[in-house]
Amino acid sequence: MLKEFHSMGDKIFKDIIHPFQKIIFAVSNKRMNFKLFFTCLSLIIFPALQAQTLHLYGGSDRDQYLGCLNCDTFDKNSIWNSFGEYGNMLSSKSIWNSYGNYGSALSTYSPWNTYASYPPAIVDEDGNFLGYLTLNTYTSERSELELAQILCKYHDSIKKDLSGWYDKLFH
Repeated sequence: MLKEFHSMGDKIFKDIIHPFQKIIFAVSNKRMNFKLFFTCLSLIIFPALQAQTLHLYGGSDRDQYLGCLNCDTFDKNSIWNSFGEYGNMLSSKSIWNSYGNYGSALSTYSPWNTYASYPPAIVDEDGNFLGYLTLNTYTSERSELELAQILCKYHDSIKKDLSGWYDKLFH
């Protein structure tokens, strides 16, 4: 019985504890590059602690603010606020206005035009360019953000139920 217990203990040590010892040794080893370790750690932890606010800018010079992509439905700048300037289907600055420059399937400034030359740019709160929100698959810098992909795929359905889709995506 003790021999069986001892061999089981050896297996646990070999399979579970030993790999953790290697990790601990690597971290405590003086030759370990601590800068690299803390950089990797911060890349894992900090995005989880703070989400970036994403904004849309349209027009040929990308100087027309078109709203916040991931702000809540009560935010005045949110594309999800159907009573706000950027979420209202009748607003000239809304991507949800099917007859406007930024929401028409025929406009060169609209994300919903499959051949748009000037689709809206997605920018984070620090001004970093994150790609274009566009159905145009020929645009080389088309955004790969999951939110952008969902907006492009389901834009017609989203337009009909902004708050419902906001809840699906963010809650």
